[in-house]
Amino acid sequence: MSTGSRLRRTVLAGLVAAAVVLPVSAAASPRIPAPAPEAVSESASLESRYAASLAGIAGAARTAEESGHAGRAARLRAMAGTGARFLAFDGRGRGRATEVFGDLGGADRIAVLVPGSDTNLDTYQRFREGARSLQQRLQAEHPRSAVVAWLGYDTPGTVSTTVLTADRADRAAAELGPFLSGLRQLTPDGARISLLCHSYGSVVCGRTRTGPEVTDVALYGSPGTGAATAGELPTTARVWAGRGSGDWIGHVPHVRLGGVGFGADPVDPAFGARAFAAGSAGHSDYLKPGTESLGSLARIVLGAEAPHA
Repeated sequence: MSTGSRLRRTVLAGLVAAAVVLPVSAAASPRIPAPAPEAVSESASLESRYAASLAGIAGAARTAEESGHAGRAARLRAMAGTGARFLAFDGRGRGRATEVFGDLGGADRIAVLVPGSDTNLDTYQRFREGARSLQQRLQAEHPRSAVVAWLGYDTPGTVSTTVLTADRADRAAAELGPFLSGLRQLTPDGARISLLCHSYGSVVCGRTRTGPEVTDVALYGSPGTGAATAGELPTTARVWAGRGSGDWIGHVPHVRLGGVGFGADPVDPAFGARAFAAGSAGHSDYLKPGTESLGSLARIVLGAEAPHA
């Protein structure tokens, strides 16, 4: 089969599978007005950051209500429920949010979750549920753990051409790298940070330059990173890859041509990543309670050897 034919199959398979499995599209998140976030000093305490973000969410909810977007307003108020802690929030457009689960200031094991396509303020609850599930699993074994759900970029729509290129990922990586560096200032000395990167989020992580504080990078449900091997990624961390047997993305050909597609399959042994067991996980199931994939990812965050695929 020619490269061109494989590329056409990649595009068609990705779009068809997405339309069947993940029907939420970018059209579900219109450009909704919201106040600009209040500037927070780099030296601000965690509590000050949390308070500023909650105030921002409340302001965005009021603006959404006043502009006739009652659904967005209700979702924002739910986000800011009892005990919610956000490091950052921007309610404009599709929105951005960085939420903390656990005691970040006292944690020595930290997972930073990087989401894939169609994650925005209108679909945020499913991202939050995964983060909460992981935190509960970590807490059961290691109380000094925390999870950071980083929705710090404009994710592409699953049914779109943007999901087939690295343009959004390149812009996201330019945000994620500095965020990880800044995270060191908010956590104890010697804390281990793991990047857990789902779907298009693995393209983001594959372009993010990390420092020594990031000890592990886990790619799951990945369409590829754009790199031919794990050794080409801009990190010194251990690189892991896993895919559930129920994940439709395993049927999408791994090719790259003219900036479209993401090349090598991270779970292919030739890529050079450490394989972890993901069981029967479907594309959106990796962080569901009780799954083999959740257990494997938790062990990676805790610094243990994850079960092999």
